[in-house]
Amino acid sequence: MSVSVSPALAINVRNVSKRFGRVLALDDVNLSVPEGNVLALVGPNGAGKSTLIDILCTIGKPDSGHVEVSGIDAVRHPLKARQKLGVVFQEPTLDTRLTVRENLTFHGMVYQMCRSERRARADAVLELVELADWGNAVTRTLSSGMRRRLEIARALMHEPRILFLDEPTIGLDAQSRAKIWSYLETLRDTQGLTLIVTTHYIDEVEGSDAVYIIDHGKILACGAPDALKADYGRTLLKVSPRGEMVRATLVKRYPDAVETADGQLLIAIDQTVSADALLAELGTQLRGISVEQPSLESVFLSLTGRDLRDAPTGTSNGTRNA
Repeated sequence: MSVSVSPALAINVRNVSKRFGRVLALDDVNLSVPEGNVLALVGPNGAGKSTLIDILCTIGKPDSGHVEVSGIDAVRHPLKARQKLGVVFQEPTLDTRLTVRENLTFHGMVYQMCRSERRARADAVLELVELADWGNAVTRTLSSGMRRRLEIARALMHEPRILFLDEPTIGLDAQSRAKIWSYLETLRDTQGLTLIVTTHYIDEVEGSDAVYIIDHGKILACGAPDALKADYGRTLLKVSPRGEMVRATLVKRYPDAVETADGQLLIAIDQTVSADALLAELGTQLRGISVEQPSLESVFLSLTGRDLRDAPTGTSNGTRNA
């Protein structure tokens, strides 16, 4: 008789809480990630995502609770845990005065890699992110998308088992975002790397093994994308009103409507709401109307009443290129 064996956990978080003054940033959070999985942590600004990532990366400490990284108690043995981790922070951390290869070499020296190992790993990770021809370029000459790829390469220098990425595609154009995710999928498939990703882009998490939705420091729901859509998803009307008077009328009539970052209203369809009825009543007062089938976006709206795609801090100046 065969015996099934549960996969080992790359991350195991139990009852973690963290407070900053009067603000409870994390409230009794539980989270587990099997080795080789992709976990997406989604939530609006201030939800607690970055605080949780900081604790998992041993940058911060919880006020209470237990954190294990690759079986290591990350609170008691942070240095040992860091050997297993690679991190791509939300804010750029490259030294733009150094060349591409010098950034990688310095990282390898911090992790006490020998010269030959540093050289071999730099060649390998630059090839992976398609920067092999840019090794001698000064980092400040790279585009924003190329710098992001370099940060991923740097995080991989010491061959971590877990890679944390805090908003890895923030501010990048759609093509650059797709390229970043292509690299990440390759890492997962070829190296069995565990990926922990936070993102504001709900479309990016469809391929994740599990999605954790966090708001106000609490995990509201978790599961595979399809399971979350089945449990919490709703059919929505996406309405673009023509003018503030029409918008105000709709908001008054549907107080649970959520306004998106691009000015549209999301209204849950039920017995009292239909696209045909709104079109018949308002017609030319609407710029557009469409029916959105249950999606992770509607899951997030159902659980939080908020739009995940509120513009993250620091991205109001437009997109950046690859």
